[in-house]
Amino acid sequence: MTTTEPAARIEAAAERVGKFRWVICALLFAATALNYVDRQIIGILEPTLAHQFHWSEIDYGNIVFWFEVAYAVGYLIFGKLIDRIGARTGYAVAVGIWTVAHIAHAWASSLTEFMAARFAIGLGESGNFPAGIKAVAEWFPKRERALATGIFNAGTNIGAIVTPLIVPIITLAFGWRACFLITGSFTIVWMIVWLAVYRQPQRHPRLGAAELRLIESDPPDPVASVPWTKLLRRRETWAFALGKFLTDPVWWMWLFWLPDFLVKRHHLDLETFGPPLVAIYVISDIGSVAGGWMSSRLLRAGFSLNAARKYTMLLCALLVLPVFWVSYVDNLWGAVAIVGLAAAAHQGFSCNLFTLPSDVFPRRAVGSLIGIGGTAGAIGGMLIAKYAGWVLERLGTFKPLFAYAGCAYLLALLVIHLLSPRLAPARVD
Repeated sequence: MTTTEPAARIEAAAERVGKFRWVICALLFAATALNYVDRQIIGILEPTLAHQFHWSEIDYGNIVFWFEVAYAVGYLIFGKLIDRIGARTGYAVAVGIWTVAHIAHAWASSLTEFMAARFAIGLGESGNFPAGIKAVAEWFPKRERALATGIFNAGTNIGAIVTPLIVPIITLAFGWRACFLITGSFTIVWMIVWLAVYRQPQRHPRLGAAELRLIESDPPDPVASVPWTKLLRRRETWAFALGKFLTDPVWWMWLFWLPDFLVKRHHLDLETFGPPLVAIYVISDIGSVAGGWMSSRLLRAGFSLNAARKYTMLLCALLVLPVFWVSYVDNLWGAVAIVGLAAAAHQGFSCNLFTLPSDVFPRRAVGSLIGIGGTAGAIGGMLIAKYAGWVLERLGTFKPLFAYAGCAYLLALLVIHLLSPRLAPARVD
């Protein structure tokens, strides 16, 4: 045995770092999946509910609109609240609100009642991403955040995959009201587990010293909070907010109108549009993880933070372009492939966009930044809800919506680059 071998073993042992932070990531993934199950049910049930309650396209657009209004308001509230009370309590409050609101849908019987229930669930669900991004900032070093964000953001796709599988089964067996009661019970279980498991890293009994050192390997942040007035004066804030404003509406469009597109363009129904939707969201799930992996891999290969994030986002923006022509595709599975690719590219773009606040701002401002960006994205969603209702009611075609989806990401990346050309740390003090 050479003298270098014991030293090598000691060095390897010193480098062994625990993986408990990935348990936290798994909890964030589960919450995000449940968030999207509860969110997407209205889109899956739209053909059924529209027939039963005689909704027009504009009526359904208004239901989505009021969800977006609450989501915009709630993002600002939860962004600041979570910076003050922390991810653990803030997440529990958000989940509690959206669970009660989700279950309340089971008793809705008028357009006004559905709009009220969607408003309430939008308020609660707006806390998911501010709390999740805050938890990632607390539990992961900067070089791992894009990957961690990509993994927990992939929960959106798992929720979107599960929903079209279980909702038709429950609806056909027990009626649509049972969908809200059964799925609402899942988040109650999650909240109990979250409160039992989550603590800040410095206070967690199951976290090893080596893993804590890794988590704290970035330079420490000052403890003073950052007021919105300072954040809104920074170009980097607007880079993130306008990126969300331009791209979030595309995801809302997939979530709330994709079942309707499959029904009207490809003549599917509640019993048959499940497999195409599942295929689309499986593809998009791959994009979420791949987008986080790619930018993290470029960082390890020596690329700057700026180059790694923006090259990844550029590739994603280019992959969306074929969706321009999806309305002209007659083959169902050809259309599914195009939309799936666009949804995957959105997720890859989105997980890198979500890391920008923690890339350029101190941790104490992350929740507020996510709140500002989420509000901007929800305002974009409000506009797309009104526009989609009008386009589908008056013109009867999805083509203008897909045209916007095709160009939104290149436009968003251009805005981000003009406002933050180097992704340099923002000066907020």
